[in-house]
Amino acid sequence: MFDFRYHALSLAAVLIALTVGLLLGVAIGDANLVSNAEKHVVNTLRSNLDSSRDQVSTLRSQLAFRNQFEDTAYSQLVGGRLAGRRIGLIFLGSPSDQVNALVRSALESTGGQVVLVAVVRDPPSLPAVAAAAGSGRYASIATDPSVVRPFGVRVGVQLVTGGRLLGKVATPVLSTYNGTLAPKGGLGGVVIVRNASDPSGPTAAVQTSFEDGLAAGLAGSGVPVAGAETTATSQSEIPWYQQQNLSSVDDIDDIAGRVALVEVLAGAQGSFGHKATATSGLLPQPAGVAHP
Repeated sequence: MFDFRYHALSLAAVLIALTVGLLLGVAIGDANLVSNAEKHVVNTLRSNLDSSRDQVSTLRSQLAFRNQFEDTAYSQLVGGRLAGRRIGLIFLGSPSDQVNALVRSALESTGGQVVLVAVVRDPPSLPAVAAAAGSGRYASIATDPSVVRPFGVRVGVQLVTGGRLLGKVATPVLSTYNGTLAPKGGLGGVVIVRNASDPSGPTAAVQTSFEDGLAAGLAGSGVPVAGAETTATSQSEIPWYQQQNLSSVDDIDDIAGRVALVEVLAGAQGSFGHKATATSGLLPQPAGVAHP
């Protein structure tokens, strides 16, 4: 697809090159020594520069029009799709202000709202979890590896529904959160963004068990869950989402990706986007709309 953004950037590069050429010519030349041929080259460069400036101005206008069209079309495509839905944004590992802003932008006009942004420690400190959990099943989590995955499942479920355990272990499990951990009625959808480290040794086993359990808990909570990333994500996590049977969108920085994200939160399933891992194509069929 022809993209005015890339064309405009190319012309901007041409402008810079032409300008540098003119400046160099002026810097090293002498009016009395410049030949007719050199004058012709300078005049040609100036003409090309003026022409490129005109093209850039035109493309900027076209780009502004396209952006206006996209904004209008997006509102019509997703308007009301998530009416009344409370959405949670869960970061597994390091958070991202860019992704936070993109998810919120995607929900504009949908009627949905981000009510919880939580950053999950990956992995959590098991001794701290054991101390916070008190007596009961998870009191032995620091010494019993078999408890880690069930604990992750419980945390995943309670991130959606709320629960007493999450209230107890919020500090050792979550590095930070904004919003309400147990919104009235629970969450109506979750966006999960994995940006985890790659530890080795015993920590790796703990992390894998906890992550797998958390994903299973989210998936089993009964609400749509979407794994998300941008087109520029250096280490794609789409394969991990697929391994966890979670739907995913790999291009939420693009208008198509934001549409796909909304549709997944509305109930569509699959892996969508631009990358080779987007096995379901660019966009899902809108949930509740029959195929022709």
